[in-house]
Parts: sequence; structure tokens; C-alpha cells
Amino acid sequence: MWSRRRGLLRPLGCGVEELRCRRREREAALRKARREQQLVSKRLLRDEATEEAEGGCVVVILGEAEIQEFLRLAQRGIEEKERERALVSLRRGLQHPETQQIFIRLEGSIRTLVGLLTSNQALLQLEAARCLHELSHSEQSAVAEACLPATSYLLTYLSGHSSDFIELCLYTLGNLIVESEAVRRQLLPQGIVPALAACIQSPRLTVLEALGYALSQLLQAKEAPEKIIPSVLGSTLPQHILQLLQPGPKLNLGVAVEFAWCLHYIICSQVNNALLITQGALTTLGLLLLDLAAAVQRTKNAGLELLVCPVVRCLSNLLTEAAAETVGGAVHLRDERVVAALFILLQFFLQEQPSLLPEGLWLLNNLTANSPSFCTSLISLDLIEPLLHLLSVSNVVSVLVLTVLCNVAEKGPAYCQHLWPGLLLPTLLDMLALSDTEVVGQSLELLQLLFLYRPGAAQAFLQQSGLQALQRHEEVAQLQDRVHALQQTALYG
Repeated sequence: MWSRRRGLLRPLGCGVEELRCRRREREAALRKARREQQLVSKRLLRDEATEEAEGGCVVVILGEAEIQEFLRLAQRGIEEKERERALVSLRRGLQHPETQQIFIRLEGSIRTLVGLLTSNQALLQLEAARCLHELSHSEQSAVAEACLPATSYLLTYLSGHSSDFIELCLYTLGNLIVESEAVRRQLLPQGIVPALAACIQSPRLTVLEALGYALSQLLQAKEAPEKIIPSVLGSTLPQHILQLLQPGPKLNLGVAVEFAWCLHYIICSQVNNALLITQGALTTLGLLLLDLAAAVQRTKNAGLELLVCPVVRCLSNLLTEAAAETVGGAVHLRDERVVAALFILLQFFLQEQPSLLPEGLWLLNNLTANSPSFCTSLISLDLIEPLLHLLSVSNVVSVLVLTVLCNVAEKGPAYCQHLWPGLLLPTLLDMLALSDTEVVGQSLELLQLLFLYRPGAAQAFLQQSGLQALQRHEEVAQLQDRVHALQQTALYG
């Protein structure tokens, strides 16, 4: 920001723009890191009533002979009950990783299981699907790939009439999708995206939750931005997802959590966020944020943070899109209500889930970065002081709080007069006493903006031992130049 010329130090006229550019570069790097940190998991769906009826027996490793015998009985048993019991015993054995390895090495084992899956006897179909589900939960990719012959049938059964069976197929597909690229390569041309788009119209919440899980696994694939997400955006899935995230009495927490993460992965891909914005994503997410803020005031420990996190991330990332400014993101988000709701959530995070504080502050940063109206809301709602209280939480939180304050200060003299004088002076002195260079650097950027728009602030700062605080950090790169620059500003106004 400052240039050295013939031994004299002079502030450059483009200082505010340089500060803004530096912050945007850091934010872009952080967004990239967040996009690369995806959440991959597997789900295991087991019927608790069935498990209890089976007496909670200890899982034993099955040998080749036992597996072959169970498959023979399941395929050729005289009575249906006998065939079903054989599959139940096989399923319980497949809960052990070693049995899974033995099973997939046996010639014809998967073919036999697929044959039972496609039989015309519902109970045998269900037990065969449960066996495949146990295999899908394996941590070994070879086990998932061994299930390839079954995937087309699992996909076909998504259009069936039994919601329990559809739910089981969805969780199994979700587990297989995340484990193997070969599975994904096979499912895409078989029409998994249209099949999921048809499923999302189900009235059953358990099916919708399972669908959200399977879709989220598909969207996290490394090839998703090129090969999967364009198809998803070209389907009816985005509109249905936004409908399921509409606040109101029909909103189901479990379903909303799954689809909020789906939306997050789509947005992080940056394939076509403008389309989501035109479909009303900003409005829907903004209203949901207001609803969640009201809910955390009424309810405690209801797992609401599981939904708040992806919703906040979605909003944060959408606000960085040029399309958000084109359609008037601030208008869609209703300035003061959103800021007030966000502070309610920040207080909730502070008490219940401190690890989510940076998420909320990141959203506040993106709201205030290019919007004087959101900065005005911060001031009119007297939220600067509560924001300053968060500085003591951690260095990560401190940097984000200071960045938000920089967003406010860079809007000009009218905004700076609400920041200085006040609690900010002693607070910045405390920040400069810290050893964290990023916190100190962000504090200095805020000081530079204040000195630029409030010339009297420099003298007041130096009178409060601010210079000594700065000089303690002379070893930080380029900090010495900043110290001299501040002296020049104080001496020559």
C-alpha cells in the first residue's frame, strides 16, 4: 500500500483498492481450500426390529463352504422360509470384512446374489438387497466393484412401489458410488440422474432422505464438475431441491440436511451458479436462514447446526458470484433481517458449536464486502460491539471479525465515524500485542483504512502507545514500512 521514494514515504491514492484486492485474494484461496474439503461417508441401513429378533448374535466369519451352502439353500431350498433363512445367515456373515473378501473371490457368488435380487419373490429380493447393502458398506474398493453386476437392477428398482425397498437401494447405490469410479462410469449412461430426478417426487420422507444421501455421494465425485453436475443442473433436481428447502411446517430436518449438502456441492463446483440464482436459490436460502435463527431461539440441542452449516456455506459461496450482484443479492436477502438472524446464529454457535463461528463470519464477510446496505445494517442494529466481543474466541475468528470491520471501514468516512472512537482503539491495541502475524496484519489494514478516512485517529492511536505496539512486530515482513507510514500520517495529517 505504501511506496518508498527518495527516502520519503507517501501514501498511494489506490490504498483502499489494494487492501480490497489483498483480502479478495486470501478469500479466493480459502474458498478453493473449502471446495477441496468434501465430506465423504457411508451409511449402513439395518432394521433394528430385525436385528433384535435375530437375538443380537455375534457376527462370525463364514468360510467358503458355508457361503456356498447358504447360496445353494437360498437358490434351491425347498421352502421359501428355508431360502430366506439362508440369506439372513449369509447377510449376517457379510457384516464381517473377512467374509466379504471370501465372498467376492468365490466364482459365481455375485451372479447368484443378483439372480435372487431379480427373483419374483419379494422376501428373497429384500434379503438379497440387504446382502448387497452389507457388501456396499465395505471399505475395500474391490468389494464395491464386485457389486457392479447388481447396479443396473438397483437403479431399476428405484421406480418400484415399496418405499422400504427403494430406500435400501438408494443407500446401497450411495455407498457404491462413493467407493468406485467404475460404478459411477456404469451408472451414468444407465441413467442414474433421471432416476434420481423421478425419485425426488416421492411423498415418503425416508425415501427423500436416502435420495439426498445418494445424490450427495454422486456430487462429491472428482469427475462431478465435468460429467455429473451439468446433467443434474439440466434436470428438475435443482428446482425440487429448492422446494424441499423452503421454510415452513413441511420442512423436514433430515431431508433438508441431505439436500442442503447436495446444493453445497453443486455450488462449490461453480458449473452454473447463475442458473441456481435465477431459480431463486438466494431467496430460498435467505428465508431458510431467518427460519433457522428463529428455531434456535425456540429449541435447544435439536441438531439444527447440521442444517445451518451447509445453508450458511451455500449463501456465502453464492454471494461471491457476479450473478448475485446482477440480480441484486442484497434485495433478495432483505438486509437487516438477514444480519440480525446471522448474529442470532453466531451467538448460538458461540454457545453450542464454536467450530461453526468461522462459517457464520465468512457469510457476514461476503455480505458486507460489496454492500454498503449490509454495512449500514451492522451499524444501525448496534452490532459492532457484539462483533468485537468475538475477537477473544480464537485467531481464526479474530481475522474474520477484523476483515468484516475492514469491509465497513472501506465504505468511507461516514462509516468510519461509527467505528472510531469507541471500543475499537483498545481492542486494536490488544490485537497488535498478539504473536499471530495474520491477526496483526489484518489489524494494521483496519488501522490504515481508519487513518485514511479519519485523520485524527492516527494521533489518538499514537497517544495510546499504539506506536510501541506496532514496533513489537517489526520482524514481520514489510511491517517496518507500515510503522513509518503511520508516523508520517500522524505528523503530517
